[in-house]
Amino acid sequence: MFIDYAKIVIISGKGGNGAISFRREKYIANGGPDGGDGGKGGSVFFQVDLGLNTLIDFRYKKKFVAGNGENGSGSRCNGKKGEDIYIKVPQGTIIKDEETGKIIADLSQENQVECILKGGKGGKGNCHFATATRQIPNFAETGELGQEKSIILELKLIADVGLLGFPNVGKSTLLSRMTTATPKIANYHFTTIDPNLGVVKLENGGSFVMADIPGLIEGASEGVGLGHKFLRHVERTRILIHVVDIAGTEGRDPVDDFNKINSELEKYSEALAKKLQIVAANKSDVAQDDENFERLSKAAKEKGYEIFKISAVTGEGLKELFDRAYEVLQTIPKVEFEVSDDVAYYTLEDEDEGFRVYKEGSKFVVEGKQVEELMRRINFSDYESLAYFHLNLRKIGVDAELRRQGVKNGDIVQIFDWEFEYEE
Repeated sequence: MFIDYAKIVIISGKGGNGAISFRREKYIANGGPDGGDGGKGGSVFFQVDLGLNTLIDFRYKKKFVAGNGENGSGSRCNGKKGEDIYIKVPQGTIIKDEETGKIIADLSQENQVECILKGGKGGKGNCHFATATRQIPNFAETGELGQEKSIILELKLIADVGLLGFPNVGKSTLLSRMTTATPKIANYHFTTIDPNLGVVKLENGGSFVMADIPGLIEGASEGVGLGHKFLRHVERTRILIHVVDIAGTEGRDPVDDFNKINSELEKYSEALAKKLQIVAANKSDVAQDDENFERLSKAAKEKGYEIFKISAVTGEGLKELFDRAYEVLQTIPKVEFEVSDDVAYYTLEDEDEGFRVYKEGSKFVVEGKQVEELMRRINFSDYESLAYFHLNLRKIGVDAELRRQGVKNGDIVQIFDWEFEYEE
């Protein structure tokens, strides 16, 4: 079964807590703090695996969790790093944030590896907080929490040649005849609802990968039927073989079919409309005369496309068609496929905000990821830890922003669920 779309949840590991420990040895009365750091949480990586060609594995497993970092311990022993996880996907997989729809990564290159979620940082042990005036720090940092994100995986096939055309024009028959692929073939619409890949091997020793793109219909560029799903596969082919039924076996006009398909390509993407096409005038074995072929030849040549009369059933013209496709491919470099320019990439760091301060009634409210992370690492029942928290608020600029907005001694400041009276 071919699966090209999946929703999964990924979770990076939590950082380990720093240790509160003091050196205790015989004849050493005051050994000082020696608490080790917590280990970093495991990160979530995605890796291209050339042996995969479908996202079917994600049908059965929907949640992927990296390992947590271990806590630090005495004698400055740091905790072990959490285990990273590597999720293998086919080449051509795009990773999107489910909530925003933004693209996080495009895994189009061989052996490409991308870190999608970083593990939480380990907390510092109390040995880091000793100063000339604070020689016995009774606090340490807790580890950062891991990140959790729901993502969408989309697979865009990467093939040299894409077979394009209306349903039931003979694309699957053509693929099965020229490759070892075994697509379903029958005389009714939408037999192929999933793309099929095959390798065309020529007499001269050359070869290329060909994809049978499911038949398009009018309105595909607006998402009618499975239009967008099909068109995104067409984007990554280097050239197109546009298969047209010149026998008009279903009462359709071949020139009209040719124009409608090209119209859908233009509506979906300007780049897709400019992709090189070779027209394959199929079903010549059952065509009544050459009138349709001549009309189609004129329409194709007006667009600058070459045309070949073929029969996928008898084999007429197939050698010439595929020899020519191979020749054309030699002139088109294998480029790094990219998502269209109107789609912005972003990283999870783009989501991070430092802090913001605003007034709500008579109190001042402080919010932001940077402050939230700092709060999680503080023991508010310990005076020294609390003093460390206030010092860091000054360092990141919260204190200065509060004063800029007019805070006075005695005013209430709320940081998430914690409230305190402001004092300079």
